[in-house]
Amino acid sequence: MTHPPGTPAPTSPNASALHAGPPGEVTPAQALGWMHTARFLTTAPRLEFLPPHAYPEIAFVGRSNAGKSTCINTLTQQKRLAFASKTPGRTQSINLFSLGRQGITDAVLADLPGYGYAAVPKQDKLRWQQVMANYLVTRENLRGVVLLCDPRHGLTELDEVLLEVIRPRVEQGLRFLVLLTKADKLNRAEANKALSIMRLQAGGGEVKLFSALKKQGVEDTAHLLWHWAHLPGEADVPPQSEPEPEPED
Repeated sequence: MTHPPGTPAPTSPNASALHAGPPGEVTPAQALGWMHTARFLTTAPRLEFLPPHAYPEIAFVGRSNAGKSTCINTLTQQKRLAFASKTPGRTQSINLFSLGRQGITDAVLADLPGYGYAAVPKQDKLRWQQVMANYLVTRENLRGVVLLCDPRHGLTELDEVLLEVIRPRVEQGLRFLVLLTKADKLNRAEANKALSIMRLQAGGGEVKLFSALKKQGVEDTAHLLWHWAHLPGEADVPPQSEPEPEPED
């Protein structure tokens, strides 16, 4: 995957207030301000190239064309933070974005490759399914997983495989959210039906409707992710200067 050069995002007026002291309650709007601090950290073609760190990590996963890049860009209020390839399924790197005020990291977002696109060679599909499975099972500081799903199509076979992979960790406390994207394309009855079905399939995870076009569910999702990254009772990681983004090839 090619990614535009990582340029630090402008710090939201609310962002510095969020990290002036120990984590406390914030409003959804403040949580959205925190998301706005996201900036490109690094890209890794394989797990062994991911930098070790002690910050809570939240992973975004989903089938190609489920709207994952659009979702990340909408949550962070940045047009090209997550780069959507013009050829779906060609994104084959894990991309990390740091969150926190300028020069400080208190959480990391991980954008995992989209999966399931028919035009990708079978061997590439199998390789990346294994990479993702290994990441989801072994990444020690993984705090939560956000699965993007187009409710008009429901869960695919690969989505269900992913759910089975993370189920043991969810049972041990890993946070899990299914975002039903493109919710603006559903009427109220269709939306309620999609929510009901997905709540039965989510295996204890939360389910929310999300529309980048209508900004539906944006603040609520940001608020939830902020709480995932600042869980009460968790040992706080002292603020540290973050590494410089790695140069693009």
